[in-house]
Amino acid sequence: MIRFEQVSVTYEGAAGPSLQGVDLVIPEGELTLLVGPSGVGKSTLLGAVSGLVPHFTGGRLRGRVTVAGRDTRTHKPRELADVVGTVGQDPLAHFVTDVVEDELAYGMESLGLPPAVMRRRVEETLDLLGLNELRDRPIATLSGGQQQRVAIGSVLTPHPRVLVLDEPTSALDPAAAEEVLAVLQRLVHDLGTTVLMAEHRLERVVQYADQVLLLPSPGAAPVLGTPSQIMAVSPVHPPVVALGRLAGWSPLPLSIRDARRESAPLRTRLSAVETRVRPEPGHRPAAADGRAEPHPAPPGGTPGRGPGEFEARGSGGGAPGAGAAGLLTRLLRRSKPTAPAPAPATGADLATAHSLGIRRTRTEVLRDIDLTVAPGETIALMGRNGAGKSTLLAALTGTLAPTTGTVTVAGATPHKTAPAQMVRRVGLVPQEPRDLLYADTVAAECSAADSDAAAPPGTCRDLVSALLPDVPDDTHPRDLSEGQRLALALALVLTGRPALLLLDEPTRGLDYAAKARLIEILRALAAEGHAIVLATHDVELAAELAHRVVILAGGEIVADGPTAEVVVSSPAFAPQVAKILAPGHWLTVGQVAGTLAKAPDEAPEAATPGTAPA
Repeated sequence: MIRFEQVSVTYEGAAGPSLQGVDLVIPEGELTLLVGPSGVGKSTLLGAVSGLVPHFTGGRLRGRVTVAGRDTRTHKPRELADVVGTVGQDPLAHFVTDVVEDELAYGMESLGLPPAVMRRRVEETLDLLGLNELRDRPIATLSGGQQQRVAIGSVLTPHPRVLVLDEPTSALDPAAAEEVLAVLQRLVHDLGTTVLMAEHRLERVVQYADQVLLLPSPGAAPVLGTPSQIMAVSPVHPPVVALGRLAGWSPLPLSIRDARRESAPLRTRLSAVETRVRPEPGHRPAAADGRAEPHPAPPGGTPGRGPGEFEARGSGGGAPGAGAAGLLTRLLRRSKPTAPAPAPATGADLATAHSLGIRRTRTEVLRDIDLTVAPGETIALMGRNGAGKSTLLAALTGTLAPTTGTVTVAGATPHKTAPAQMVRRVGLVPQEPRDLLYADTVAAECSAADSDAAAPPGTCRDLVSALLPDVPDDTHPRDLSEGQRLALALALVLTGRPALLLLDEPTRGLDYAAKARLIEILRALAAEGHAIVLATHDVELAAELAHRVVILAGGEIVADGPTAEVVVSSPAFAPQVAKILAPGHWLTVGQVAGTLAKAPDEAPEAATPGTAPA
């Protein structure tokens, strides 16, 4: 169905090809998962299939790509539209109309399909993706995850023979992601649709794949094989594979079910270690007032890291560890603004919401929200798409005024306080970091951030250098990768040294290595006393980083407590390790490794998590 013949792609001004030596065939009627670290050319490969490369992106394509016999060099994207459906990383860039139902019909209308066919397919797609209640909603009013489902639905309605998807589940909650993946599997199995999908959250998708196409490093030849073959050597892999490597399981499991079948000896070994060593809980102990205490620094560990946690090292390149986090800490100490935000009294909460309610038009988005955030605390806001997570963050920043109840941050009422004063109290990194980026160069962005925060010149640039050491001043923000844009937006926000840092879906578009770097940075900030609130669907991030998890449903808080207690009791929000080792308290591969390290004679001889076996 899709054939690459000695394909390489080189963009104008690039030092070398972004893609090189691709010579393979992707079979018809299979789901092929494209994996690899950031920057190896995954999006370029997907663009070559849809015709966007080179017709839209520019650059030089050598070799030949054919889809259903059509050469993408001579067929522009519009001439491939009846064969290839494409959904990129940014759903907003995909939309043409304003209303959900119109967007689902637009592609079919462009192809001239009869109205009766269009109506039937729209209804089928609304049901398949759970969008029926949203059919008349303006797209601009939907949550990020809902917009992602609409974007996927709009390319399903024309019934293309090939689907090309770039991070299709990145903005979806776990249940919605499973629904979308189940739909894709049905298209493959029942209709013979060929699906080529790039995804960083491999824990969600690898078990659904028929084939895995690995781009191991920039310029390296791709490797195509079965999921088990590729995961055995891949520099990027999900926690279930990392746990299998640590435990020495063969073949490596790809699903929770497969891992549980192998896990009995490991659970026995872990329990035996804990009978001889005093167990260390995987979450913070509660204080007398019921609020979780700050993490102590374990022996040889980093302040703010939980007991049994390890220095996070992602696949496909390690985290910077103490080096980058320590540099960031020193810069934050040095770059205090001229008028810092008032510090809360000792033991006082930094931010509070009391009986908070927010109504948009006729919809009650939040109701009766009671939330406290303490200095140095990291909270993960979780819940299905549309539950109100982003709205709660907007209330904490002051961009939305409460309909009922009150919100205070560092002694101020956000929606009644001037932005120039709030910048030192609270900072938000939105779902789309590009929403904060409007200048033509990194240097111009930094200069504006220094001015807005009344910080000494060069403050923001120093933070950018710590987070993005290889990015020149004259780089345009649009030329940065998703992870680099996130780091730049984070540096802009940190220039004001806000006491409360809010992040909305911060791991969207990040590979495991970039996520590990983000975890180390946020741990360092929490150790400095910054409070952090993350709205996220990434259960593995919550397990690694959060002290508390707050789950929203229907605009209400339905769970609020220490991470281990909340996520282990929730099938939807439990990380892979917790599901495999239940009813144990381990949440991450690092915690398992930490427990086994206490009894080295019993620990299996295995590779370090996040690295391939020798």
